[in-house]
Amino acid sequence: MANSFVFSSESVGEGHPDKVADLISDSILDACLAVDKTSRVACETFVKSNVVVVGGEITIPKLQNKKTGKTKPIDEAFNVEKVIRDAIRDIGYVNDDDVFHADTVFINNYLTAQSKDIAQGVDARKADGKETAEQGAGDQGLMFGFASDETEELMPAPIIYAHRLGRKLTEIRKSGKVKWLRPDAKSQVSVRYVDGIATEIVNVVISTQHTADVSHAEIKDYLIKNVIKKVLPAHLLNSKTEYLINPTGNFVIGGPQGDSGLTGRKIIVDTYGGWGRHGGGAFSGKDPSKVDRSAAYMCRWVAKNIVAAKLAKQAELQLAYAIGHPKPVSVYVNTFGTGIIADERITAAVEKVFSFKPADIVKQLNLLQPIYRRTTNYGHFGKTGLPWEKTDKVAALKAALK
Repeated sequence: MANSFVFSSESVGEGHPDKVADLISDSILDACLAVDKTSRVACETFVKSNVVVVGGEITIPKLQNKKTGKTKPIDEAFNVEKVIRDAIRDIGYVNDDDVFHADTVFINNYLTAQSKDIAQGVDARKADGKETAEQGAGDQGLMFGFASDETEELMPAPIIYAHRLGRKLTEIRKSGKVKWLRPDAKSQVSVRYVDGIATEIVNVVISTQHTADVSHAEIKDYLIKNVIKKVLPAHLLNSKTEYLINPTGNFVIGGPQGDSGLTGRKIIVDTYGGWGRHGGGAFSGKDPSKVDRSAAYMCRWVAKNIVAAKLAKQAELQLAYAIGHPKPVSVYVNTFGTGIIADERITAAVEKVFSFKPADIVKQLNLLQPIYRRTTNYGHFGKTGLPWEKTDKVAALKAALK
């Protein structure tokens, strides 16, 4: 009997309250790295109604006086308020009737310097109680990376399809062609698999914020014709596919006016849509000394190269770290029975080709650059132009197996 199941993944638009918070955090991170690439940043954002609250720990070495130990305010490096307002403006919260508006939100700034105790564990220097003088992990924890050969992006199909819907919706809204579209939106795609192969899209859900002067029928008709059928594979859509468009019937009040938003609450949207496992750490607002982010990117790079090398149809890599320690405490590759050789051999090859020390991850992927705003929306994986999406270690992996 064929093994049949339906798997669903969701994506959210740039105007979703949690993504508003993520973009503000990543915008502040990029601003810090543009000033000093060795900046340490852990920026959290909360948004609700007409209020933005930013808090966390930021250290920009260029602002520190080494002789006196005093640190200049962050605003002497860049205008924090301007960065926040520009991020909100880029999303599209600029309409006259927006309660949450780029020009009028109230901003509360609670950013302080990084803890000295954390800094000594992460810095490449000796310290009492620290075993080595190497740069250590910024925290303990476990990270996963995943790749699958079912799409050209080497990602699971449901999450890629959900992201495509969100991108298309945003593209149309920002083009100005459809005046009734507003920034807040969510999408979801359910795919039926038979014996591991995607055979049909069972249903598609899109909820998009809109102006009050458009009918539900017009919204549904437009989105099916100009979004869903434009971006989803035609061979997976059929007469049984169900389209659930704004299923509550009305979505005028949205964004931070309708719901609160917080950095790091969309970790499954950011990764593999629930198909690959997740270690629990969020990405946005964190500089690459935080292995929650950098090691997850590293895991994706490795997993993608394993699949690109055709060593397996699916691959997942897990790393685990101890705070302040330079090496991972575990490295584990799982190909879910799709590998052409034993997982233990692939793991051994991976450890020959890649270095998983935090400092080496940063160097290998060139992470000390302001690229993080590009990661915030529509997933951190499966995009072109990001360093962890390269498949440049295929030959090295094959050679390590000889």
